[in-house]
Amino acid sequence: MGRTKYNVGKDTSKRTYNGIVFDSELEMKYYRDVVLPGVESGEIVAYELQKAYELQPKFEYNGKRVRPITYVADFYIVYNGGKEAVIDTKGYTTPNAQLKRKMFWYHYPELDYQWIGYSKIDGGFVPYEYIKKQRAIRKRNKARQELKES
Repeated sequence: MGRTKYNVGKDTSKRTYNGIVFDSELEMKYYRDVVLPGVESGEIVAYELQKAYELQPKFEYNGKRVRPITYVADFYIVYNGGKEAVIDTKGYTTPNAQLKRKMFWYHYPELDYQWIGYSKIDGGFVPYEYIKKQRAIRKRNKARQELKES
């Protein structure tokens, strides 16, 4: 099977759960392993999948219509106690995702916006920035070790 532009397999069976086809296996696993157990325990009182946020409205420029810039979050979650969070599951980032994150922070500063990744070695579902930092440390340590051995 081929891959999409985000390196997701076109075979949807590996990223389908409870009849819902997710954009990635990581997103499906977060839903299955974090969101649903949170709802069952009462920690999560409400959630939405694929919630859209407008980052820039549509407008006209030189007589041409320019479409709005939107961002679609993997998960919008309301926790017991009222805290709201917007969660995006990330295996890696793109410049486009980084730009949209900055725009999201600007337009929705009241929302806790998080990139969550999965790394078994780093403790499962953890902040993406943490995974990135830990990988850099491991890479640096490996390079130092190889330098010592040579």
